[in-house]
Amino acid sequence: MDPTHDRVQSSVRTPSEPSQPIRFAGSVLDAQRHVCAFFHNPDEEYRVLLPFIKDGFDRGEKAFHIVDPKLRAEHRLRLASAGIDVGAAETSGQFELRNWADAYLRDGHFDQDRMLALIQEVLDGGKQQGFPRTRLVAHMEWALEDRPGVDDLVEYETRLNYVLPRYKDPVI
Repeated sequence: MDPTHDRVQSSVRTPSEPSQPIRFAGSVLDAQRHVCAFFHNPDEEYRVLLPFIKDGFDRGEKAFHIVDPKLRAEHRLRLASAGIDVGAAETSGQFELRNWADAYLRDGHFDQDRMLALIQEVLDGGKQQGFPRTRLVAHMEWALEDRPGVDDLVEYETRLNYVLPRYKDPVI
């Protein structure tokens, strides 16, 4: 393999191709694309997340976000403040926003098997819809509450780390 030849080929690829580097928080995500990020406050959180999210939209990638239902409207406003046309992205299928109850807490409790299946369904579905990549952003503050199934979270995250290497999609 000629690294010079590979470098020349990669420099002519379009931005929407999955081979382009994925930047997050000042770094480039490589083979490991599962990031657990902690923030001091919402402003810091969106200062870090918005460039990552916007880059995905600009590349024509799918965005799948899971948020606290109480913060759904604020999340949409933050995306719009970054220049993302949230309504158009939802209509086209490029953006999907779910509440915790429609992802982590279906039927009122956390079920790690169902959540692992959902993650795989979302990542596979993005490809089937024709998107080069899916950027999944999941807010997990629910895990700090006394919720049924929350005790299984560490095991879930461990199992997720065995699933995600099958995909090139970043999960934050």
